[in-house]
Amino acid sequence: MIDKLEMFIAVAQEGHFGRAAVRIGITQPSLSAGIKQLEEQLGVQLIFRGSRYGGLTPEGQATLVWARRIVGDARQLREEMRAKRHGLSGQLRIAAIPTALTWAARLCHRFNAKHPKVRFTILSRTSIEILSMLDNLEIDAGISYLDNEPMGRVSMEPLYEERYMLVCAKGARFAGCESVGWDELATERLCLLTPDMQNRRIINRNFAAVEVTPEAWIESNSTVVLMATVEAGGWVTVLPEDAARFHASGKNVDLIPLIGSEPAHSVGLVAPWREPHTPVLESLLREARRLGADV
Repeated sequence: MIDKLEMFIAVAQEGHFGRAAVRIGITQPSLSAGIKQLEEQLGVQLIFRGSRYGGLTPEGQATLVWARRIVGDARQLREEMRAKRHGLSGQLRIAAIPTALTWAARLCHRFNAKHPKVRFTILSRTSIEILSMLDNLEIDAGISYLDNEPMGRVSMEPLYEERYMLVCAKGARFAGCESVGWDELATERLCLLTPDMQNRRIINRNFAAVEVTPEAWIESNSTVVLMATVEAGGWVTVLPEDAARFHASGKNVDLIPLIGSEPAHSVGLVAPWREPHTPVLESLLREARRLGADV
């Protein structure tokens, strides 16, 4: 039944039989037959059908909750048995907010040095997308804000406190300053992360606290784009300190601490709450705890 539940989860996530079939690597007729068999086994209709996918029935919505739990437990069992046979191995899928990608790399490097048989996939996603992907079993863990979005029931390990820097080209108005206030940026040409990013919402609150409404003439979901724009001259951006220092290395830009910010925000590793975790995920949480303690 596990394979049928995985098919059902894929259809619920994609909202389309064809895309769900492609995602799990089977033909659409095989997928449709699998869902039909699952409905027969459970004795209920799970999906409204017409000329196309019509959404989940009330029974389907209830089944989806159980399906995620059962499939998660089955994957955990497989991982635990593999660890007993071969030690820690397999694949860890991690999604991180764009400004925490350097920390994702740092964590994976430290973990892989101790467990070289574990492979990683690291994705850049928004904080809301990370929570959704955890819920849908699309990732094993995420690196995101711990004190902003409603987190639900997850395991958390803090990594660092986020503080902000102004990034400007050398020779710009604020270059060489010891610090700058948020209110002083009111007339600057700003390039910022897109509004769907939690980082941008935090930045907007800091501006609002000093009664400034920022005008971002360039918006991107990539910190690389922001830094390239600043380096070209005439623009400034605001980034967390760690990301700013990483991107500024070797570039013709200055970093200036921003003062008068709201309290620092905690960023850390989040994983689905489960007791016990798989051996690989439990080890990753322990390594995150050590990394956070080293800061």
